[in-house]
Amino acid sequence: MTVKLSKAEKKVVYDKKLCSLLDEYSKVLIAAADNVGSNQLQNIRKGLRGDSIVLMGKNTLIRRCIKIHAEKTGNKNYLNLLPLLVGNVGLIFTKGDLKEVSEEVAKYKVGAPARVGLVAPIDVVVPPGNTGLDPSQTSFFQVLNIPTKINKGTVEIITPVELIKKGEKVGSSEAALLAKLGIRPFSYGLIILSVYDNGSVFTPEVLDLTEDDLIEKFAAGISMVTSLSLAISYPTLAAAPHMFINAYKNVLAVAIATEYTFPEAEKVKEYLKDPSKFAVAAAPVAAETAAAAAPAAAPAEEKKEEPAEESDDDMGFSFSTKKFLVQVEF
Repeated sequence: MTVKLSKAEKKVVYDKKLCSLLDEYSKVLIAAADNVGSNQLQNIRKGLRGDSIVLMGKNTLIRRCIKIHAEKTGNKNYLNLLPLLVGNVGLIFTKGDLKEVSEEVAKYKVGAPARVGLVAPIDVVVPPGNTGLDPSQTSFFQVLNIPTKINKGTVEIITPVELIKKGEKVGSSEAALLAKLGIRPFSYGLIILSVYDNGSVFTPEVLDLTEDDLIEKFAAGISMVTSLSLAISYPTLAAAPHMFINAYKNVLAVAIATEYTFPEAEKVKEYLKDPSKFAVAAAPVAAETAAAAAPAAAPAEEKKEEPAEESDDDMGFSFSTKKFLVQVEF
């Protein structure tokens, strides 16, 4: 015969279990468990068995256990979970990949009927078509202003109707109609609200970020740093190449406008005096570009010929002379 534990004893057992999980795991998913049944929760536990544990309980008891654990161990990281323990939530402790665990939890969603007084999580639209109901049931449709017609002895909905909007409470007429039509518009499951990882707390949307997204955001940040540095003339590693090039352009512009000269400026001055030399220097490069592009062109397709790019090495410095000639300001 099993001995029934008292409430105080149950709290002690729960406290030991939670403290052991806090010692063992460093990653936690905080999930909302509204309208999730016991059988559904049991299936989720089975699906996550191996590297994850689902823990439910009263928020006040969980807060108390976390505070006591933090005082005993000196680990204050888990205190970041306290503001997240609001509403009907549970904790999923895991050693696996957070994204994979989150996707596994999302699989266990169960369809549910629209109950009276329930707040609709989505818009509910009744599709047009034959309902299979006899003409005596038209009163339901008339109350809800749904256009119908009698077709072959059954009620047929003519146009799609938005029966319930997101955020509205389900009325008795809407619930009865959806039940008669056999429509289960809602689906419920554990919804990941927040993610805890080694003291850091972030939203689950972060788990969907790919390496390309991170590279794009990093590049955008570098671009902003560079723009700001150039605008306020503050040297940074990102802006240094642009500052050197701009300074070189200024020196070259001064050399062209005055008698001062140096080897790279001499080449530019020669091209400015005799532009035909520039065309002669660019011709071999254009020929090589055209020869390289010819095998890649499809026989049946005509591609627009693109202007050849000048070689940077022909000028003796590390940027395009043609771009420089356009940008030089006297």
